[in-house]
Amino acid sequence: MVTDTFCALTSVIDQIHELILEDCRISAKSIAGQLDITRDRVGSIIHEDLDMRKLSAMWVLKCLNADQKRQRCQSSEQILEFFLCDLNDFLLRLVTIDETWLYHYDPETKQQTMEWRDSGSPLSKKFLVQKSAGKFPASIFWDQVGIILLIDYLPKDQRINAEYCSSLLV
Repeated sequence: MVTDTFCALTSVIDQIHELILEDCRISAKSIAGQLDITRDRVGSIIHEDLDMRKLSAMWVLKCLNADQKRQRCQSSEQILEFFLCDLNDFLLRLVTIDETWLYHYDPETKQQTMEWRDSGSPLSKKFLVQKSAGKFPASIFWDQVGIILLIDYLPKDQRINAEYCSSLLV
């Protein structure tokens, strides 16, 4: 009797594991429906027996090549040099920009990207590789006092680069 119960439990655990391996984005609710067991039981098996957690992919703007990484390091070193030269005046002269994409639609949410992973699995990364006709860039500048320029919406074919930033701050 105990052996039968253990075998049945092992079979359910194996079935849940197989379903997750087939589709790492499957929901616990869907697994419960397919195996005709409670959602709480599925959650218990996933977390306790399989030692898995559902994690979302980390958004990364783009995969930088070695030259781009080197260029970012050089820029950071230059800013640090300016800071060390004149600690008091540095923040008074610093202007920064933030850029974002405004969407005409809702992109895939963090919840939608979540996948079941073993506790030791590395966090997956999701690169933004495709351009969408349904979005456009916007930028905002500020200094230590506050916003310098209200949000600027760029035309679809224009990029945020040094020339663009300079033209707005003149």
